[in-house]
Amino acid sequence: MRVPPLVVGGAAFIAALPLLLALPHLTGTGVSGWLQQAGQATGIAGTSCLLLAAVLSVRIPGLDTRLGGLTAVWRLHHLLGAAAFLLLMAHPLLLALSAAAVSPQASMSVLWPPLEDTKVWAGWVALLAMMIYLAPSFWFFGRPDYQRWKYLHLLSGVALILGLWHAVELNRALPGIGGTLLWTGFGALAVAAFAYRVVLSRWLGPYRYRVAAVTPLARDVVEIALTPEARPIRYNAGQFIYLRHFDPALRPGYGEEHPYTIASSPLDEQVRIGIKALGDASAAMARISEGAPVTVEGPYGRFFPEGGADTGQLWIGGGIGITPFVSRARHLKAGQAACDVHLVYCANRPERAYYSDQLRDIADTMPGFSFHMHYFNDQGPLSLQYLRSVCEDFDQRSIFICGPGPMTDHILRLMREAGVRRHRIHTEEFDLL
Repeated sequence: MRVPPLVVGGAAFIAALPLLLALPHLTGTGVSGWLQQAGQATGIAGTSCLLLAAVLSVRIPGLDTRLGGLTAVWRLHHLLGAAAFLLLMAHPLLLALSAAAVSPQASMSVLWPPLEDTKVWAGWVALLAMMIYLAPSFWFFGRPDYQRWKYLHLLSGVALILGLWHAVELNRALPGIGGTLLWTGFGALAVAAFAYRVVLSRWLGPYRYRVAAVTPLARDVVEIALTPEARPIRYNAGQFIYLRHFDPALRPGYGEEHPYTIASSPLDEQVRIGIKALGDASAAMARISEGAPVTVEGPYGRFFPEGGADTGQLWIGGGIGITPFVSRARHLKAGQAACDVHLVYCANRPERAYYSDQLRDIADTMPGFSFHMHYFNDQGPLSLQYLRSVCEDFDQRSIFICGPGPMTDHILRLMREAGVRRHRIHTEEFDLL
């Protein structure tokens, strides 16, 4: 899922605003002066990116849809975090190079200040905390463990507070009350967002449910039906939730939140989620007890456009990525809505086509809804010829894709070959790391 250009532009402007305000105060001549200006500029820009990344971590249901969906928000959050890290790494190095024109000792005092200089050391500790919690996010460390990644990210609060203190106390490029108000106001918003996400959301956000049924769909895939204990969650087809289980007989994942796509219709009384065993916690969900308490938080994401008619569409789903299409198909059937939809379900073999029978039944009873199974083991990779054979005008339709990353990448290449305009293509990877 792409981050909407307007959101990118707005984030870039907000992140750059402190630097724009500081530019008149960045003065200096010669190589040493230019290095000092560059050091101050990277410090300001890096702190801005860090604070804005913290603001975007708030994860309030409904807010994310205005920004293109939670996947897009997380992608922007990751980019801002990486930018903050690189800029703040360059900040002391540039200042040290600038001080080298005075003496080697002056340069070393920038990199290794006196221990009593707590304001400078606050910046170093903040940078060290960033190194620890951002390191697992870089590709060369491999895919991180989800829960370890989340716990390490608690260090972002340390980096946020110490980095903000460092910026306010050493506010040389944004002098006066204006600079102090800018950093404290921006910082207060970032700290409030972090506090809500880590502490307050546990009490203000969750809906309480109980497990009503666990239905096996395949060897490592189940569908879990949840019944509300009080007010039910309201959602649209294609959205997802964060779920915590509190089954005392099930230790893996106990009390941990994990994202799952909703597979039920928004008109259903129960919430149904399809879960594939991708780790210890998701594998354990197949053994959760009926009646076990769970909480759900959300809904999040925006796969299908709100208020759009289900006409002229091609859906392509694979693996557990079929669940948003199951939700939408069930919703169409429940509401007997008019539609013009072709669904292509990609699976390796028949026993891995989790929802094929239900989707075929919907297609048999819903005019305008066509269902097509594509088995990789028998037919090979999805091809333009196959798509043309089941949906002749696919290149004129809105195309929705959800599935494993390699499948999505392959289909996007096919769409480029077919000349499909990018604005017609909607993808959802549900990759929130």
